[in-house]
Amino acid sequence: MLRSVILSASRNQRIEHLVSTAPVSRSVVRRFLGGANTDAAVAAAGRLIAGGLTVSLDHLGEDTTDLAHAEAVTTAYLELLTALHREALAELVGPLTPRAEVSVKLSAVGQALPGDGEKVALEHARRICAAARAVDAAVTLDMEDHTTTDSTLTILTELRADFPETGAVVQSYLRRTEGDCRDLASTNSRVRLCKGAYEEPPSVAYRSRDEVDRSYVRCLNILLHGAGYPMFATHDPRLIEIAAARARYYRRTKDQFEFQMLYGIRPDEQRRLARNGHTVRVYVPYGREWYGYLMRRLAERPSNVTFFLRSLVSKG
Repeated sequence: MLRSVILSASRNQRIEHLVSTAPVSRSVVRRFLGGANTDAAVAAAGRLIAGGLTVSLDHLGEDTTDLAHAEAVTTAYLELLTALHREALAELVGPLTPRAEVSVKLSAVGQALPGDGEKVALEHARRICAAARAVDAAVTLDMEDHTTTDSTLTILTELRADFPETGAVVQSYLRRTEGDCRDLASTNSRVRLCKGAYEEPPSVAYRSRDEVDRSYVRCLNILLHGAGYPMFATHDPRLIEIAAARARYYRRTKDQFEFQMLYGIRPDEQRRLARNGHTVRVYVPYGREWYGYLMRRLAERPSNVTFFLRSLVSKG
């Protein structure tokens, strides 16, 4: 019930205005987002990389229904990649790429445009992939609600013909995801496994936490057994432990998979895993369109509401 209420609130413009202008929101944004612009995002990435982590940067925005906006988002990614390459923090960590990648929501670059939206999104994503390769970075295509899954995977296939390093995302709460994992777990394929954060009908998605977690474990086994490079996006200590144990079972070395966590959540655990030799990638969202992103993070698990509030007064 609470999950549905939060997701409904994420689409309510009046509530968005109230939340966005509330004084407490500034603290939330500072803690869980990399900043409002490119310079702030690059600075956040530099701090994380200097601390032994890797990053994936996401320029916030989605459901674009205006071509000019889709082009502006694409330009923002090109500027970000240029800035990452240019920024040295030199004597400490060297160039920020290749330890940085970008995550792209196809709906933000035109997928939802009427008519030829898929074609527009493909061309914009192709430009971003080319810019990323030029600076020794990579792109991962974020997954959104289930109605876009087939389109996203089609665009992924097109991109991988020229940019095989392009990463995919799958969501364990979707009933179809085990099959998608089998299809994607090919040689050198980068696949991020997360739980999922959109409101989905029970016909396509598992509803209970236990079902989603069991699906997550089945999917991680498929990915570890395959020939690709799995990326386990979770903050759940139990799933992290299971993923590490199953990686050992499949004789995966620590450089043959990675963990991913959100910016501002469990930073001590991020650093602990990195000290133990794991690759840990921090998902760093940035930009002004942060409201929908934050509400989905709260809705993933209603207990996150308490977690986020507690995090405002705790640095752990």
